[in-house]
Amino acid sequence: MALPQEKLYTIDDIYSLPEGSRAELIDGQIYYMAPPNTTHQRILSFLHLEIGNHIRANNGACEVFPAPFAVFLLADNSKYLEPDLSVICDQNKINDHGCNGAPDWIIEIVSPSSRPMDYYTKLSLYRSAGVREYWIVDPIKQIILVYDMEHDSAPTIYSFADNIKTNIYEDLWIDFPKLEL
Repeated sequence: MALPQEKLYTIDDIYSLPEGSRAELIDGQIYYMAPPNTTHQRILSFLHLEIGNHIRANNGACEVFPAPFAVFLLADNSKYLEPDLSVICDQNKINDHGCNGAPDWIIEIVSPSSRPMDYYTKLSLYRSAGVREYWIVDPIKQIILVYDMEHDSAPTIYSFADNIKTNIYEDLWIDFPKLEL
C-alpha cells in the first residue's frame, strides 16, 4: 500500500487564500501568520519612518516597504515571504506583485508564534538568497540581532537602549531609545 502524499502548495494557493489572510510559502508548505500586536506595529512604524526619512532626505535610490509586501526570493516562486520591512535598492527587482529576488535589507519583528521562523528558517533563507543585511528585532527580549551577511560577519547583539548603525548605509543610525513602546 502506498503512503499518502503530503500536499505541496504553490503560489496559486497563496493567491487563493481568503482576503485578509496572511501566509508565507516555503518549499511547498504554507505558514500562516498571526495578526501583529500593537507593540509589533509601533516598532514597525518607527523603523519604517526612520529608514524612509533617511532615504528621502538623502535622495536615495532604495525603497522601504512594510508588510504586507510580497518577496519572491527565487524565480521559481517556491519561496514567497512577507518580511516586516524590506529595503530594496535595485529598482529592477520591484514590480506590481512585489520584489523578485533578495531585498538588500530585511527586518523581522519577532512575535511568540514567529520566533523559530525568524531566528532559524528565515535567517537561512535570507542568507542563501543574497540578502545583504538582516535584523531580528525581539520585543520580548528587548534585543536586536544584526547580521551583516554581505561581509559574512557574526551577528551583533544590541538592546533597545542602543543607537545602531546600519551596514548598507554609511550614515544611517537607528536610535532605538527614541522608540516609544
